[in-house]
Amino acid sequence: MTLSPFAGKPAPAELLVDIPRLVTAYYTGQPDASISTQRVAFGTSGHRGSSFDLSFNEWHVLAISQAICLYREAQGITGPLFVGIDTHALSTPAGASALEVLAANGVTVMIAEGDEYTPTPAISHAILCYNRGRTSGLADGVVITPSHNPPQSGGYKYNPTNGGPADTHITKWIEAKANELLANKLVGVKRISYEQALKASTTHRHDYVNTYVADLINVIDFDAIRDAKLRLGVDPLGGAGVRYWSAIAEHYRLDLDVVNKEVDSTFRFMTVDWDGQIRMDPSSSHAMQGLIGLKERFDVAFACDPDHDRHGIVTPSGGLLAPNNYLAVSIDYLFQNRPQWRADAGVGKTVVSSGLIDRVAKRLGRRLYEVPVGFKWFADGLFDGSLGFGGEESAGASFLRKDGGVWSTDKDGLIPALLAAEMTARTGRDPSQAYKALTDELGEPFSVRVDAKANPEQKVLLSKLSPDQVTSTELAGEKIQSILSHAPGNDQAIGGLKVMTENGWFAARPSGTEDIYKIYAESFISDDHLKQLVVEAQTLVDGAISSK
Repeated sequence: MTLSPFAGKPAPAELLVDIPRLVTAYYTGQPDASISTQRVAFGTSGHRGSSFDLSFNEWHVLAISQAICLYREAQGITGPLFVGIDTHALSTPAGASALEVLAANGVTVMIAEGDEYTPTPAISHAILCYNRGRTSGLADGVVITPSHNPPQSGGYKYNPTNGGPADTHITKWIEAKANELLANKLVGVKRISYEQALKASTTHRHDYVNTYVADLINVIDFDAIRDAKLRLGVDPLGGAGVRYWSAIAEHYRLDLDVVNKEVDSTFRFMTVDWDGQIRMDPSSSHAMQGLIGLKERFDVAFACDPDHDRHGIVTPSGGLLAPNNYLAVSIDYLFQNRPQWRADAGVGKTVVSSGLIDRVAKRLGRRLYEVPVGFKWFADGLFDGSLGFGGEESAGASFLRKDGGVWSTDKDGLIPALLAAEMTARTGRDPSQAYKALTDELGEPFSVRVDAKANPEQKVLLSKLSPDQVTSTELAGEKIQSILSHAPGNDQAIGGLKVMTENGWFAARPSGTEDIYKIYAESFISDDHLKQLVVEAQTLVDGAISSK
């Protein structure tokens, strides 16, 4: 990984996106459905792209919106559709385009009061609250967001009636229908003017902010936070939760300072990420330099990305916690401090999350539910309470209400941030100190993610590798205990391989957008052992994909 000379520094003017040009490209570009990079493609978090390269513009949004209407009709979904929009420059015009189609199709739409930006978790929460106790007329939702991606990006996510990210069979259906509409030059897309759509009898306003904030008392122990008189800081990173944090501070009478209330679609207030991109990633130390620099001012500080489905935690004693480290701490704390949760509620993690989580779950006597990358795999378990917690290595997590009921089935960046304050208040240790205590007992992991070159054919081979194609019996001086091509939690393909020894593991997966594959690796022995593990992992994978 080669660091940009701009990494960790304030974004210079030459890196700022030209917003008028970006929005003009949104309205004037016409994608060619015969070119793969210009088609609708749903990844783990919806369709993403930029109007600059014809991968996200008005045509994509119109086609996806019509496809969602057709999907709702085919599934008999007749309840309201909750709509969220984040602070990226393309999100507001995309939201308008989507509403034109939804209203033309007669869909009951719930948009935010005062055109407020709306985080992903507020949409999941709204869907679940509306559907509670209902068996028909169920609600679903969409979020117009590319998550933490750079300012020139746009994105569109669909959340079905379970409130979580749409499963693969749903996104494949929507993707195919949307591309069919693109290929037919939008013939079949129903649309009315934005002015008409706003005035339609099916378009309603919803108070997302106060509904979400008032219900947080059922997830977080605010009395403990307030009684401990903690000094809290939050940087919304110019995201959709800007007004939510002030509302939380006022509603629960917290000493919480929103250190940055600015919304600017160039995100000029960010420090630059490792690769020279402006990226609102709350788990990146390069992007989080502003908040890290204020760590001495607060007992706990935190940040969230533009749609507030990811979190970053900063403490005076440890600075910015690595996402995996905080997931392990959160799991350890929650399962010992939520007595009303089901005794059999499990711990959800992805195959590339830390092995420390495995050790924590074992010590707690809790079932470990290990799945491929993608939060959608946790939605059903969070919905029915069979999972108490679901978390991804990329700093996305959600967990149950205090009474064991469902809170959100999508990633929620706000509640893990607030949990950091709760655990500090109730235990007298901040999350960094809790992590130190945890690793003193269970071992300290050393982890890394590296990229290795692979051409398209090799990427396909890697995604289809089976364990019996690996002939090695040892990895970094230890006997290989297991080789996985499918996740043990739900037997779904992980799109690569995971190889495990007693004190280490690696997983290799092809990139969806670049000619590389990614190696995730972790050692419980040392940093030198980790480096050896990565070298041997790359040799093992290269041998497997070049021998075919």
